[in-house]
Amino acid sequence: MEPVLQGRGLGKVFGAHQALQGVEIDLFPGEVHALLGENGAGKSTLIKILTGAYQPDAGTVVLEGAEVAFRDPLQAQAAGIGTVYQEVNLVPNLSVAENLYLGHQPGRWGFLNKRAMHDGAREVLATYGLEIDVRAELGSFSVAVQQIVAIARAVKLSGKVLVLDEPTASLDRAEVERLFDVVRRLKDRGLAVVFITHFLDQVFAIADRVTVLRNGKLVSTQAISGLSRTDVVRMMLGKDVVFAHAPAMTEAAEAGPALATFAGVGKKGSVQPFDLTLHQGEVVGVAGLLGSGRTEMARLMFGVDSADTGSISMGQPLTLRSPRQAVAAGMGFCPEDRKVDGIFGELSVRENIVIALQAKLGWFKALSRDEQDDIAGRFAEALDIRAANHDMPVRLLSGGNQQKVILARWLAIDPKLLILDEPTRGIDVGAHAEIVRTINSLREDGLALLVISSELDEVVAYSSRVVVMRDRAMVAELKGAEISPQVIVQAIAAQEGAAP
Repeated sequence: MEPVLQGRGLGKVFGAHQALQGVEIDLFPGEVHALLGENGAGKSTLIKILTGAYQPDAGTVVLEGAEVAFRDPLQAQAAGIGTVYQEVNLVPNLSVAENLYLGHQPGRWGFLNKRAMHDGAREVLATYGLEIDVRAELGSFSVAVQQIVAIARAVKLSGKVLVLDEPTASLDRAEVERLFDVVRRLKDRGLAVVFITHFLDQVFAIADRVTVLRNGKLVSTQAISGLSRTDVVRMMLGKDVVFAHAPAMTEAAEAGPALATFAGVGKKGSVQPFDLTLHQGEVVGVAGLLGSGRTEMARLMFGVDSADTGSISMGQPLTLRSPRQAVAAGMGFCPEDRKVDGIFGELSVRENIVIALQAKLGWFKALSRDEQDDIAGRFAEALDIRAANHDMPVRLLSGGNQQKVILARWLAIDPKLLILDEPTRGIDVGAHAEIVRTINSLREDGLALLVISSELDEVVAYSSRVVVMRDRAMVAELKGAEISPQVIVQAIAAQEGAAP
């Protein structure tokens, strides 16, 4: 069987960043092909090249044996390549039928033929096992139904290749299985389906082959039948990480009293209820693949999202409905995306450092300029923040120094619990080592830290305990000699119901 769509030596450069380099992929009719990789692996860039959103800087795209160069996604769609994203790109206040036929409505004598449109919509959706009122607004249906309508529209307009980009991210188990029934029908009809996801269980449930990217390069393409979950995790995270001898963990001082307890805390569609107690003078590492629920757990703990279930206590019962309440209780949070959620780019280094403390004090207790300079100077020296001066915009600093500014911001409020989400992502080696040393130093000073990281050797280096997230649930808690990259990988990759 010949591939319906191929990528040959595909490369893409953005400025000085090589987003994709020499990537090869073959998509066959009647096959579900999973595309996996962590953030920055190159998945989105590859898909955008295949669907015409980007033009490659190197390599070629081949459709049914002929080289093609799509100007835009519309041309790719006309050639037979459709895409459905996690966020349904349809019009919720139009009917199901109107969305299905948007842009190519059936007409009669120059007028819209609603009967033909409604009958056609029912007939199309019936082939997907979906019987709904096609005259009702699309937005009145569940996300799963909207996804199926979006798939039906994409297949109707294209019909050779269908790209599903994180289609199950917002679905529950029953809805996922319903969507998979649709995918299997499309596979039986001879479509080539690309399935992008972070959920390994779903990959093994629906995919025939898998392609793994890492750092913009192809790691491997293999039949799923010949792989274990551990194999896939190793390919995604890198064998150099998984099999490296982790540095010996500094013996943590005896953990102090319980500081914060999260009992049965969870949110439907985000994180399943979890139990976790953090003590003074310990670092709890959080490991798991992207999409496992790591960040969602941190957001619940800091009050960015409100929990549906469970209770929180920090010496006394605590209700968190906003980050402001978390800060008042003694928490700090360094988010994963420092540029979007962390720094205030146009504000100065000084202003970025003092802003949380000023908010905690209230604007009627404004810090004087001398106090601000003193605070910024002390923390800049303590964390080795390298800036020409403290009045320069923080956006002009390197990634590592920006990360240290955010850390200084929260240390300035003298927190009891500090949550760090990927604190070393995207920074240079020197800054990386300084952040890890700072984490160890804060632990020794008696602070409680929850640190989320994809760097397994890093997690092993500073964690007193490690909790493992998978499929939006806490599935393991490792202590002592259990804490190693190999055991963490096994816990991440373990099948549901199996021992990690």
